[in-house]
Amino acid sequence: MTQEERTKLYIARSLIDGKMTIREAAEISGLSERQWKRIKKGVKEQGDAFVINKNRGRKPHNAISDEVKAQVVALKNSDKYNKANFSHFQELIEEHESLRLSKSTVYRILISNGFTSPKNHIHRNSHNRRKRKPRRGMLVIADASPHRWFFDDREFSLHGAVDDATGEILSLFFTPNECMEGYFEVIRDIVTIHGVPLALYVDRHTIFRSPNMDKLSIEDELSGKRIKDTQFGRAMRELGINLIYAKTPQAKGRIERLWETLQSRLPVELNIAGIKSIEEANAFLKTFITKYNQKFAVEPKEPEIDFRSLDKSLNLDYILCTKETREVDNGSAFSYNNIFYRVIRNGKTMPIIPKAKVTVLQSHKIGIKVQYSGEIYDVEQLDEKPKKQPKIEEKTVKRTKPITPSPEHPWRTKSATRTVSLVSSLLEESDREILEALYSSRCAWR
Repeated sequence: MTQEERTKLYIARSLIDGKMTIREAAEISGLSERQWKRIKKGVKEQGDAFVINKNRGRKPHNAISDEVKAQVVALKNSDKYNKANFSHFQELIEEHESLRLSKSTVYRILISNGFTSPKNHIHRNSHNRRKRKPRRGMLVIADASPHRWFFDDREFSLHGAVDDATGEILSLFFTPNECMEGYFEVIRDIVTIHGVPLALYVDRHTIFRSPNMDKLSIEDELSGKRIKDTQFGRAMRELGINLIYAKTPQAKGRIERLWETLQSRLPVELNIAGIKSIEEANAFLKTFITKYNQKFAVEPKEPEIDFRSLDKSLNLDYILCTKETREVDNGSAFSYNNIFYRVIRNGKTMPIIPKAKVTVLQSHKIGIKVQYSGEIYDVEQLDEKPKKQPKIEEKTVKRTKPITPSPEHPWRTKSATRTVSLVSSLLEESDREILEALYSSRCAWR
């Protein structure tokens, strides 16, 4: 009997003995006069046991059976679910084990059996959050998170992007470490599935931003001096995506909170699916993203979408790649990463002006291509460095000093003079004058 029940019994006995009135009992106990009339009558007819709750010791009809409790404890102890936090564990056993229990029930069962949630709830100081953008595609936040995603000693980097307006995951991609290729795959998924966003919010990693940008003075900027884009920055410029750089991790808090959630949930999901490699994980992420967005994504304030479709004249593979300039030799060959290649078209060498500049495109999707005069060409690898073609030497004519004729030269002799006189007699007088003038000028020149 509880203390409250003892008090009820004492007041009931006082009512039966006439030491207290019904009104006084109601005033001091908080129960109505009608209730005390019922209690007085019950104690008088049934005895002291009347004040004891009739449900004491009786199992509720909706109580969880001991077998179900034991099953929940056994599942939590298994390798399949032991790393899941309480909330995630409740979702997993409902999805995979068909155990439909509320979160509070699962919490109560686990706590009563000595379990503690692996996810610590730390009280943080409140701060004003940046308002979400009103439309999808207006701002996309991208980042990467290194973590032991497969419950082993190896760390892999998970590249991802979320839409600022809805919080939905747009793309996820695993690589051994944070790299440009991982971000290119994320952008490829976004553009292919959703479209081209207006802006991309990233940190100041050298993949996105050259460190030399901090060295520019105000005078340099006013004079028009610019720092060369990184390969990622160049690709975003070609797609028309504006890059915005965050100065602190807190500035892109939405994706930072995403990493906290994924680091708790995703390794358990990968373990349940039996995934141990990056290739399998990247294929699994498609299904995981859909399930995550159904649970956590929110509706945008405005229904309009700012994702733009990619221009049909653009080839995404020729944008999401590295681009470097090289100079070709006389045989349309060039060097790239210490390997020599020749530009070809339809299996034949492409004739290119020697020392012309070409752009080399390289990625795991397209291999190595060459862009020249707005066209894309294939290449073939050469086994050795191409030999230089010998230069054709131009024949030069040696200039000699003018020869002065000797005094005995026929032009200077009397026989030559007589020949001219003979010819002159046969000509007209006007022609004779011209001939004599020519002869005299030639002799003078000699």
